[in-house]
Amino acid sequence: MLEIAVKAGDAKRAEDIVALDVEQVSLVADYFLMMNGGSKRQVQAITQAVLDAEGEAKVDVRRIEGKAEGTWVLLDFGDIIVHVFQEEQRQYYNLEKLWSDAPIVNVTDWLGETE
Repeated sequence: MLEIAVKAGDAKRAEDIVALDVEQVSLVADYFLMMNGGSKRQVQAITQAVLDAEGEAKVDVRRIEGKAEGTWVLLDFGDIIVHVFQEEQRQYYNLEKLWSDAPIVNVTDWLGETE
C-alpha cells in the first residue's frame, strides 16, 4: 500500500514525499505518508491518483477528509494514512515534528527520475 501511494503521488509530481513508520508510536496506523502539491488543483490531482492506484490494488479507503478544500487531504486506508498538503499547511502543521519519534522510511527507490 505504501509503495503504491508513493508512486501515485510521485507520478503527479508531489513534492517532499516523506513516509514515517508510526507502528510503534501510534495505534492509528502503521505508516503516515506526507507529500505536498503547489496548488489546490495539484493537491486534488495527487489525491485522486492515490485513490485510483489504491483502488486498482483492491485497497479500500476508510475515510477521506478535506478533498473539496484541497489544502490538506487525509486518506485513511487503515494501515496507512496519506496526507496531501499545500506547502503552507504542511509547514504550519509540521506532522514530521509531531511524530518525530517515528523512523523515516526510505522511499527513494519508489520515486521516478528527477530532471
